[in-house]
This record gives sequence, structure tokens and C-alpha cells, in this order.
Amino acid sequence: MKRFLALVLLTAFQFSLLHGICAADARANSPAPPKSKPMKFEFALIGDTPYDDAQETNFFPNLIADLNRAKVAFVVHDGDFKSGASPCSDELFERRLKQFQTFKHPLIYLFGDNEWTDCGHATTDKSDPMERLETLRAMFCAGEESLGQRRIPLTRQSVDPDHALYRENVLWTKGSVVFLGLNVPGNSNNYGQPEYGPRNAANLSWMKRGFDLARTGGFQAIMIVIQANPHFDLGATNSLRRGFNDMINLLEKETIAFAKPVVLVHGDSHYYRIDQPLLGKRSGKRLENFTRVETFGNPDNHWIRVTVNPRDPNFFTYRPEYVRKNLVKHSR
Repeated sequence: MKRFLALVLLTAFQFSLLHGICAADARANSPAPPKSKPMKFEFALIGDTPYDDAQETNFFPNLIADLNRAKVAFVVHDGDFKSGASPCSDELFERRLKQFQTFKHPLIYLFGDNEWTDCGHATTDKSDPMERLETLRAMFCAGEESLGQRRIPLTRQSVDPDHALYRENVLWTKGSVVFLGLNVPGNSNNYGQPEYGPRNAANLSWMKRGFDLARTGGFQAIMIVIQANPHFDLGATNSLRRGFNDMINLLEKETIAFAKPVVLVHGDSHYYRIDQPLLGKRSGKRLENFTRVETFGNPDNHWIRVTVNPRDPNFFTYRPEYVRKNLVKHSR
């Protein structure tokens, strides 16, 4: 009974700590959490699925079933739950929400461009992107918890009066890791549109809060999840890269200052990879404590298992998990 009571008190303390980061001064209002033994755990990363009828009715349910059998703490979907050319209808959104709630594990979902910024294109039903964004917030960010049958509490940026619109920007912790989710859609972060400036400012503010919490709370790592490929390989003046310059500059600054593992997870370009594309501006060398992870995406319906082990020098390890029923039958 004493052990259970201690666990309840610790959980309550950590949750209040998360809400404290949105006070005027994060450093003054975020005391370090109690020291505890390093925690080893695993979680799953997916994205850019389902895109068509076959994926919605077959491959995506196969993926969900595979994940439901896995022993993971939670699942993160980094955006694009439909193709860019399919209608952005309430009916489709409702179907996807219903599917998301079949996950037995907590599901954290980040918005993709296909769900809102692309909705005004002629290839879709020409919906108003901003109205679709508000609908996503109302449907998928209704409470203060994750989706899924088993849920975990999330701190939403909307608790900060200065950024009350951005319910989709979330923060949670597990063990010695801070997790951060941001609304950064491909393929250009909607750069040049009126909404870009305020949302970009909110994203930068939330990223700073995450790093502040990681530093002041004594956490050992931070993982940031977005939808867009930020095009690390392109020049700063490239039309696709311009919408990410502020974020990349802040990432470099905070990664150097944090000096512990920093991971950026994204989808968008549908190419499973793990690399280290972030360079220090002064050194011109790769930042060794920064890793980029890109999730599987259409037409590949598989997932990435991430293991967190504070006793491992690499801290994070990644394993592609191929859903047997979704494997392609190749022929010569």
C-alpha cells in the first residue's frame, strides 16, 4: 500500500511539474523531479498511413493489430492519415478517429499537411485549410490525454494563454525523457501563408519550454516529433527550406547547450532512415548528440520500435518492425 501511495504521489508531482512549465518563468516554476532509478522502456513510431482504401481496410488494421500485440509504452503517429488528394471530409476524419481509438496503447497523433494545409487544393474537395485545422483540434485534441484505449496525460500548449490556439502542440515525459510534439506540416511548413508566423512562433516557444524542462528537471534526453521533413540537405534560401530555418537554428542552439541526446522524428518523405544531418554552424561538423529518425510511410505499412535504455551509451536504439501481413510479395 505504501509503495502504491508513493507511486501516486510521484505521478501527481510529475504531472504538476509539466503544467508548471507554462508559467511566466519555466526555470522558476519547474523544480527538478525526484531522483529515481533509470527506466528502460520501449515505444513505437508510425506515420503517413493510411492513404487509400486498401490501407484503410487492410494494411492499417494489420499494423494496428501488430502494435496491439507489442509491449510498448505508447505509439506516436507523426501525421498524414490520408493522401494529399483525398477529400478532407468530416466523414473521413471521423473514420480515422474511430480507427485511432482501436489502439490498445496510448496514441499520440501529430497533424500532417494532408489533413489541413493541402485541403484547399483542386485535387481535394477544396476545403478551407484553417477550418480543417480547427476541426482537427476539436476532434483529435478534445481532452488533456492521448488517444487510444489506454491513455496518458498530455500537457497542451493551449494551457499557455499566449498560445491558447495550439492544442495540438503537446508535451509528456516517460522515465528520463522529455517528449515534445509540434504542428510542423510538410512540405514547406505552409511558409508564406498568414497563419505561418503565429504558429511558427508558438512552435519555437514550445520547443524552448521542452528544452528548459529537460535541463532544469535533470532529464537525460529529449525527443521532438513533427510531420514535415525539414530538408536539412537544402540551402537556407531554398523555397522548401525557408519555412524550417528558424526551427533548425533553434535546434542547433539548444542541442549544443543541452549536450545530451536529442532526437527529431518526422515523416513526410516516406523513407525510413536514421542519420545525423544537423551541422554546427561554427564547427561545420555534425552534432554527435543529434539524431534524425524518419518513419515508414505510404506504401510501407510498418513501424519502428524505439528502446530507451539509460545504461546504454547510445541511450536510444531503433529497430524496424515489419508487419508480416503487409510484406510485399516480390517476383522476378
